[in-house]
Amino acid sequence: MRNVLTGFILTLLLAACGFQLRGVASLPFESLYVDGGGNPALAAEISRAIRSGTQTRLTDKAEDAQAVLQVQGAAREKRILALSGAGRVREYELIYRVGFRLLDKGGRDLMAAQPIELRRAMLYDDAQVLAKEQEEVLLYRDMQNDVLGQLMRRLAAAKLQPADAPAQR
Repeated sequence: MRNVLTGFILTLLLAACGFQLRGVASLPFESLYVDGGGNPALAAEISRAIRSGTQTRLTDKAEDAQAVLQVQGAAREKRILALSGAGRVREYELIYRVGFRLLDKGGRDLMAAQPIELRRAMLYDDAQVLAKEQEEVLLYRDMQNDVLGQLMRRLAAAKLQPADAPAQR
């Protein structure tokens, strides 16, 4: 009985703090075309996120969509952050950049070209080369998931313009 009461109190406290599951994102357009910009793997991940997390329908042609998401490139970069006294790398900075642009059916900007850039620091040890390579792969995958989340939030904040509004460039 005491466990039930404790569970009930915890549930009430959790509900009182405003917590709720993420649920389905609400995008301001009914159909969307994803132009991968030469990066089919990233385009597939974006499409998967849109299919599974929104009510928006993906189209096979830009002409059939209410909006077009253009991915303008994804880049990975690795920089040296710190060296040891012997001149060996001790820490790297991993950078993941994705540029995108959102257009309406008429080719007008709903969102001007903008980048999403994420950075992670990674300690490095020559004695653990294979483990550090796997860590790097996992960090890049984590950054890609973070980029997808940011992209979905930005798409949800986009505003459709009336058909007779002037084009913004």
